[in-house]
Amino acid sequence: MSKPLFFMTILLLAGCTAGPNFAPVVDLHSPPERTPENYVVQRGDTLYSIAFRYGLDYRGLASANGVRGGAPIFPGQTLRLVDNVVGNTAPVTSTITQASPPSVSTTPSAPKVSSAPSRSTPVQKKSTVASNMPKPVPESFTGEWVWPVKGKLLRGFSASQFAHKGIDIAGNMEQPVSAAADGVVVYAGSGLVGYGKLLIVKHNERYLSAYAHNNRLLVKEGDQVKQGKVIARMGDTGTDGVKLHFEIRKDGKPVDPVALLPKEGSR
Repeated sequence: MSKPLFFMTILLLAGCTAGPNFAPVVDLHSPPERTPENYVVQRGDTLYSIAFRYGLDYRGLASANGVRGGAPIFPGQTLRLVDNVVGNTAPVTSTITQASPPSVSTTPSAPKVSSAPSRSTPVQKKSTVASNMPKPVPESFTGEWVWPVKGKLLRGFSASQFAHKGIDIAGNMEQPVSAAADGVVVYAGSGLVGYGKLLIVKHNERYLSAYAHNNRLLVKEGDQVKQGKVIARMGDTGTDGVKLHFEIRKDGKPVDPVALLPKEGSR
């Protein structure tokens, strides 16, 4: 048998035996992640973004780690990824391991006499401390939602093991993205793999909404937003085309946004 014919035979046999065993397609919108026992806080993380990433209630995560009263979290800190029952008032023995926060001395020191030019002490950058857990929440949230953008529904919510945790809406580059309800921005960044430039808005103690793949973010963490306010511009960051990936979380768990949004509003 000639060499060309031999190699062609091998290729044909390989094709026949390969069958339908194709590599699984990873959903960029909700990359599958096994929840570890612990998580080391990274720069830019908030309790909200960590809870969102692993499908936890941020209140339970805070309770499990003894984070109360606005205490900040720090890069290098280790959190237990436990979703404690909300409302549990029993004392929590914290197992947090954290990098020491910048210390501030309250005792004035005597001035030093030196002929050398004085140099100001460098200020610790605020970005070294991750955002605090509690945020003020508007009291105007009524439970009514509006569509964040107008566009064709490309992909719906999947309840099967939360394979697709929200909905995808088609649109154009730089199309305005609006807040679906009154709230406060609790995360603005691109630290969650598969979501691109992401905003998370807290509406009350139970509901969060998320807006992913934006080209530009127009609000920052801590900003109060009104329903219908333009908070971002649509883009294709972290995905394969221009679209908005929109999620609603209740008590940390994804719910179908279409069930809460008005019937009119999409096309």
